[in-house]
Amino acid sequence: MNLEGASLARQVDYVFRQLEDELKDAIAGTVTIQVRNNAIGKFGMRHHPIESRNGLLHNERSGMTTDQVLAFRQMAVDALKYKRNWTHGEIIYDFAVRPTNNTWSASVQFESNYNTANWMFRYHGKNQYRESN
Repeated sequence: MNLEGASLARQVDYVFRQLEDELKDAIAGTVTIQVRNNAIGKFGMRHHPIESRNGLLHNERSGMTTDQVLAFRQMAVDALKYKRNWTHGEIIYDFAVRPTNNTWSASVQFESNYNTANWMFRYHGKNQYRESN
């Protein structure tokens, strides 16, 4: 799918569709989306640790259900309403599945980035701006 020119909401929806199988396998993790000029450049998922007991890895719990993944994807798109006035940065979604009552929780964090190399002005040294006496 060519996402060039697509809205950021549509791009986020696409990202979560690509990560659906991973989300179904993860009991907790972080989805990270890097944004440049309101376009997604890179995305991925960090799985939170898998427990080990006595040196043996155990993954007894399953990840999100299909319905939970759909709800997470919708929440991710809806959260974009809170992104304001920046075009470069990261969107970070933390999530966890609660095994006791088969629910899940998630949070979103926005981080804006600015590159000073692109600024119109340049610092020209301390002598240029000296006050005259």
